[in-house]
Amino acid sequence: MKSMAMLRRLVVGGALLLAAAVSSAKTPVQTLDDMPRHTYQVAGSVSAMLADPAAFGAFCASVRTDIESDLATYEIGDKAARQRLLNTLLSLDLQAGRDADVPDRVEAVRALEDKEATRLTTGLVALAWIDARRSAGNDASTPAFKAAFRAALDRALAALPADLVRDNIQSQKGRMEIMSPTVIAGMVQSQLDPIVAAAGEVSSDLAGQIVGIGVAMTTVLPLREELVAAYAGFLDAGKEEKKDIWAARDVSLEGHTDLKPVTVAIWDSGVDVDAFPNGLFTNAAEKPDGKDDDGNGFIDDIHGIAWDYEGKAVPELLHPLGDQTGRLEAAMQSMKGFTDLGAGVDSPEASALRKHMSGMGSADVGPFMESLGFAGLHAHGTHVTGIALAGNPAARALVARISFDYHTIPKPLTAQTAQAHAESYSRTVDYFRAHGVRAVNMSWGWSLKEIESSLEANNVGGTAAERGRLAAEMLGTLRNGMEKAMKSAPDILFVAAAGNDDNDVEFDQSMLGSLDLPNLMMVGAVDQAGRRTGFTSSGRRVRVYANGFEVDSNVPGGGRMKMSGTSMASPNALNLAAKLFAVKPALTPQQVVSLIERGADTVDGQEGLKLINPRRSLELLAAE
Repeated sequence: MKSMAMLRRLVVGGALLLAAAVSSAKTPVQTLDDMPRHTYQVAGSVSAMLADPAAFGAFCASVRTDIESDLATYEIGDKAARQRLLNTLLSLDLQAGRDADVPDRVEAVRALEDKEATRLTTGLVALAWIDARRSAGNDASTPAFKAAFRAALDRALAALPADLVRDNIQSQKGRMEIMSPTVIAGMVQSQLDPIVAAAGEVSSDLAGQIVGIGVAMTTVLPLREELVAAYAGFLDAGKEEKKDIWAARDVSLEGHTDLKPVTVAIWDSGVDVDAFPNGLFTNAAEKPDGKDDDGNGFIDDIHGIAWDYEGKAVPELLHPLGDQTGRLEAAMQSMKGFTDLGAGVDSPEASALRKHMSGMGSADVGPFMESLGFAGLHAHGTHVTGIALAGNPAARALVARISFDYHTIPKPLTAQTAQAHAESYSRTVDYFRAHGVRAVNMSWGWSLKEIESSLEANNVGGTAAERGRLAAEMLGTLRNGMEKAMKSAPDILFVAAAGNDDNDVEFDQSMLGSLDLPNLMMVGAVDQAGRRTGFTSSGRRVRVYANGFEVDSNVPGGGRMKMSGTSMASPNALNLAAKLFAVKPALTPQQVVSLIERGADTVDGQEGLKLINPRRSLELLAAE
């Protein structure tokens, strides 16, 4: 799943900081749903518009007018939301040749950034670009321009603390190594052109992506070789290994003889049960005979239950291959290649990925992305399970599979399917209670923007306002269903991933972000050094942070792979909760959360950043 995100991050960041104080006359924006919605007509296709400088320029001018008006009219308290608008403005400045505005705009975005590594690396390409344009003219294809750009970028990189920004630079290098005009063209053709073909317009969210893509085509792609070389030079000059804080904090319960069995539920995209021969919950009353032997409403629920995308119970605990039959092995290799490129590992998979993508036609990109999306979902739950069970021989995983759509144009959620999902939440939690589950990992969720985007992709609703209304209604159905289910199980601890959208979970209205329940703990992601990752969402609902960067774990078929995300941080926190329950089964969810929070390490100057410390939490339990 990270591979798709890598390809989409094309927008160069930044914009102008408004000097005037926020006027009391401005309309307050408390949540994402309060943000103004705009639409933009696109004649023909996005591909055609990007190839027509006059048409793209007119499109950009309309987007600029709306963003500047929104910033003047609305009091947007959320930093990430303001930053998204300012990032688009910087891209627009580069497109319009307004170089004099770029430095101030870069500083404006940096001022809104809480993550130090991201702040330091924001706007480097934009600043190097305008520096080169001042000295070498407007043609980025000339040797003089390329040399000037490389020199400016080298100077900027040399001033950065290598230990702090290394991962960011490595990730950017990995993205550049597989980026090409063909790949971008294929993304536009498969993801954006169908939306315009159906509706004739795009939302402000998609407009921002289109602006970023168009500007990247003229500023970034012509300098791809210079970017990769500059990043490689920086990385080669500072190869100091980043400190790993987690080994000293980890505790294995292997060899302990006084543990009590603890059942944990992996509520996820499915699990390859063959990967965990000694770590699974088993329903002794059920047989693999295609029948509901125990009469509980689920067929063949030997190791758990599963739901399809329509919210109907199905027996398969791992998502069927369906239209991906024959493609999974290659997609898994490509997924590992993406991971290795982002980590700076020159593996056979990374080399194969570079070669494969360099030879793709634009028509190949859409199917390739779909296969990657499926592979990510296929592996996700198994990877999460391996993290949750590590070092705890008393833990047994009960599988609860949910299903998401991996297609480029996803099937839209409807009021009917939202209601079916909401009802499945209660049935799932009832199942957890019936089988003695103590803790549940939830490395998934729904958000307002996710639902609204799927509606736009399918031209549902007709207008942006109607799509917003429908999305809010369906999110409410899902949220209320989940809240009801969690409240029905006060003795079960639900551990949930905060999300990978680098936002405030409450402002962006995630399904769980507005829930305040004593048996719910949301978890953000940090890296091996304990620094917030660039992708982690945050906010006051996020109770603790755990390692979510390049975490090694199982994947279907018996292999292992490193993955990153709050999806990996959450089971690390669940792992600790399960160990606490195994040592003292009488603990309540609230007591476990308290032990985790009291044992967590705080970081100077990082308000709200609590790093789980399994060793300390278990010591606190032993001292009670």
